[in-house]
Amino acid sequence: MELKFHDDLSAITPEAWDRLAGSQPFLRHVFLRGLEQTGCVGEETGWQPLHATLEQDGVLLAAMPLYLKYHSWGEYVFDWAWADASQRAGLPYYPKLLAGIPFTPVQGPRLLAISDEARALLLQRVVEMARQSELSSLHCLFPDDVSELALQAQGLMRRRGVQFHWRNEGYGSYADFLATLNHDKRKKLKQERKKAAAEGLTIVRKAGGEISEADWAFFTSCYEQTYREHRSTPYLNLPFFLTLGERMAEQCLMIVAYDGQQPIAAALNLFDEERLYGRYWGAKRFVPSLHFELCYHQGIEFAIERGLKVFEGGAQGEHKLARGFEPVETTSWHWIADARLSSAIGNFLMRESLGVAQYIGELEERAPFRSATGEVA
Repeated sequence: MELKFHDDLSAITPEAWDRLAGSQPFLRHVFLRGLEQTGCVGEETGWQPLHATLEQDGVLLAAMPLYLKYHSWGEYVFDWAWADASQRAGLPYYPKLLAGIPFTPVQGPRLLAISDEARALLLQRVVEMARQSELSSLHCLFPDDVSELALQAQGLMRRRGVQFHWRNEGYGSYADFLATLNHDKRKKLKQERKKAAAEGLTIVRKAGGEISEADWAFFTSCYEQTYREHRSTPYLNLPFFLTLGERMAEQCLMIVAYDGQQPIAAALNLFDEERLYGRYWGAKRFVPSLHFELCYHQGIEFAIERGLKVFEGGAQGEHKLARGFEPVETTSWHWIADARLSSAIGNFLMRESLGVAQYIGELEERAPFRSATGEVA
């Protein structure tokens, strides 16, 4: 079996890659290749593609979305302190290897393979390459359970995190979902939605071919506005979003708020046959509760209508808890070349893990749902 590294995905056919990757939108060849073609990732951005594959007689047996990173931006798992400690000790931390989806804190397969054996062998050889190349580390972000088994077996260290996901318990309507909340939270959400409705705005959900090029241009301007408000630089650009509209429209949901005929805000989600993934939003002017309406309530309604099982609301955000989202543990896995740094980080991760477990417990106690004793609706 031959290990290969690719500085872009064009060397791998979409059919071969997608056969291993499945239907999650962020793992599709067109999504990852689109990031490369539109300049969102590349050596000049600090995200240099180095996708790893394991092949035999021209057949793709395993693959890993892999990048050589020259910084830690756009990862949603923060290791700046590790980099600082490494560099103060005279150990260069960058470049490092990172297996994940750029700018996308979504769980999913990271070791794509036809078998457990191929998966384990690919990971083993990538770690060997990192060691031989004298790279500081390998990081695997937001892997699924199958990938986790291989990462643990290879001896990588686990780091725990928290996200908030909404779960569809077979609701027939948004009202059915509301009925599961306790009285105070149910009242709050009804009032929240009334605030947005009181502005006289029209909210339109657009999926697939309903999203026009003008919609993508407006959404991109909203997305860029959000980054400007946070004094940051957007990772993605209009050519990339147009690529989504042209080649992945069937997995895109855009929610647009109109004041008359004028669009004033938009949110973008992606979805597959089981999950809705909340991604980006922006507004041209402030409207009370409009963010919650576009980013959460409309998404929940869409998930119920489509029979989707889970709505992932994105990274962080305790405010999601009051809107029916529940805390879910996420993980990342880390191999550190230097034994001293690895030991120090390992000790830190054990302490941090206890804190994360306690935090999740506290969040669960604040769940907005009616008690098992049967609170009157």
